Amino acid sequence: MMLTVGTRGSKLALRQTESVIESLKRIYPEVEFKIKVIKTTGDKERKKPLFTIDMKGIFEKEIDMAIAKGEVDFAVHSLKDVPTLESADTVIAAIPKRSSPHDVLITRDKTTLHGLPKGAVIGTGSLRRLAQIRFLRADLQVVPIRGNVDTRIRKVKRGEVDGIIIAEAGLERMRLQHLIAEHFPLEQIVPAAGQGALAVVTKKDNHKLIKLLNAIDHPSTRAEVTAERSLILSLEGGCRVPIGAIGRANKQNLKLYGCMFSLKTGEKIAASAEGTLEEAEDIGRKVAQQLLEQGAKKFEAEWREKYG
Repeated sequence: MMLTVGTRGSKLALRQTESVIESLKRIYPEVEFKIKVIKTTGDKERKKPLFTIDMKGIFEKEIDMAIAKGEVDFAVHSLKDVPTLESADTVIAAIPKRSSPHDVLITRDKTTLHGLPKGAVIGTGSLRRLAQIRFLRADLQVVPIRGNVDTRIRKVKRGEVDGIIIAEAGLERMRLQHLIAEHFPLEQIVPAAGQGALAVVTKKDNHKLIKLLNAIDHPSTRAEVTAERSLILSLEGGCRVPIGAIGRANKQNLKLYGCMFSLKTGEKIAASAEGTLEEAEDIGRKVAQQLLEQGAKKFEAEWREKYG
């Protein structure tokens, strides 16, 4: 059997896809895999900040269309890039074991966030990170940047920015952990829903392939990200509303922590809930309800008013 795998062409996307293929080969040594690189809207539009692009799934839409057309059999996405609303054509057949969900800081001389001088420039393409940096250090400048991991690191080395906040999982997959200046606790800079996890996506009616791919599904990771994505969906959030969400599974127990920030005042609201792995969606809705009771809709309106 030969299976064609769709992916973006960045070094990180290819590493992620290769890691999924390696996992599948250990279980199905007789299956052959062929990688097909597909350019997405997010790859083509390199100048605009991500949160200004008026489209959902900018890093996966074209790839999922290729699945629907039968041009590729399945695809590997960063789960945080996959829209929370379920697709009519595709399904997440497997979520492998999660890598680190933490955010980290990279600076030229490994200065920590609190060690940076007043007015230092931090680059990020994420409103979630922008909001949390401002909460921790209101005296820093935060500027939007685009580009893959290598491009962002070069901007630091060339002095275009003093530092960048980036997902640790990407650095792990690229073997660049030695560049980390600071590793943030999960409740200090709260990650995006699904950060560090991968989504293996295929056609909804391809039951044979769904069963094959499900062999690398990691139930604890699926429960964590299901809770996180349920929170985002319940709040009707997206890349223009900075919501942090992190689920942590321990055997059959699951805890979820979520937070939001006011654009106007910098105020932070936070909530948490816990239950069993099977209650993941309900846990997400519970945390969302607690945030709504603290004024989440008001915060959302502030961000949407500014960023669309």
